[in-house]
Amino acid sequence: MDLSIAAILAQDGITTGAIYALLALALVLVFSVTRVIFIPQGEFVAYGALTLAALQAQKFPATCWLLFAMGVACFVLEVGTMVRHRERRRQLGRALTTLGSRYVLMPLALLAITHRVAGGPLPMLAQIALTLAIVVPMGPFVYRLAFQPVAEATTLLLLIVSVAVHFALVGLGLVMFGAEGSRTNAFSDASLSAGSLTISVQSLWVVGAALALIVALYLYFGRTIAGKALRATSVNRLGARLVGIGTTQAGRLAFTLAAALGALSGVLVGPLTTIYYDSGFLIGLKGFVGAIIGGLVSYPLAAAGALLVGVLESYSSFWASAYKEVIVFTLIIPVLLWRSFATPQAEEEEE
Repeated sequence: MDLSIAAILAQDGITTGAIYALLALALVLVFSVTRVIFIPQGEFVAYGALTLAALQAQKFPATCWLLFAMGVACFVLEVGTMVRHRERRRQLGRALTTLGSRYVLMPLALLAITHRVAGGPLPMLAQIALTLAIVVPMGPFVYRLAFQPVAEATTLLLLIVSVAVHFALVGLGLVMFGAEGSRTNAFSDASLSAGSLTISVQSLWVVGAALALIVALYLYFGRTIAGKALRATSVNRLGARLVGIGTTQAGRLAFTLAAALGALSGVLVGPLTTIYYDSGFLIGLKGFVGAIIGGLVSYPLAAAGALLVGVLESYSSFWASAYKEVIVFTLIIPVLLWRSFATPQAEEEEE
């Protein structure tokens, strides 16, 4: 391997590592706020990329129907919950308008807009904006349907629910998009030369967008009231509830941000590789390795770990392409061993 090949591999590793970093941050965010190991995070990557591919092919994306169905299910669940509680039943009349606009009218409006514009060409920014508008609301809808009813359950039960949601979304992805993969149009086909190294502008878009999102998340958690509320919920759920921070709203917001990061990752990775209905699981799993390096609590360590995963995967594909997945996922073993020895072990409480 000469220096030019090493530089090309490093460029590819940093580009894919930036995608993994976004997913690692989303996983840390969801786990720290809700204690959910969000295995379906990768499905938002696939949904984002394939929805954008459908719009670019001037086809109506089936994710609009899924969003509408999920919204109707959330609406029925909310109304049923209010009917069962006598205290909340009195507020049902006033709440119907709010619930209807949030869960039914908004998805219905997106469905109508998409049906109207999907048959013709759209600017790239309009396609991305419409893709995010369709996919991102699925995050809080998934939280309301699957996780909010068991929010106070054990971590093991939440993990089981997360696995079930993953399989459901993968199956729905097969129904909506079929078994064939798709690749979206690149943001730019230009390239820059630095000596013997050629850097694609598409890679710069991916890395720049990832860095911008990481900085935005840092400012959000450090400078905004909503971000500080999420941090408080992640540190102490009971204490946050006692000072008036709604853990349900925090969970809904965490899932919204996670869905946004997943959909944006799908938009960014779509031009780089062919995405299938089940491709998101493997991409999300590599982001999970980065999140484990950060201990599922540290955002900077999770981002750094995800970059390490991307670079390691790139060089592994050169030296031993048949074993690159094994090498990447083996990275988690020394990390877990180190954390096992470095973290004091707490004895289990007697029942």
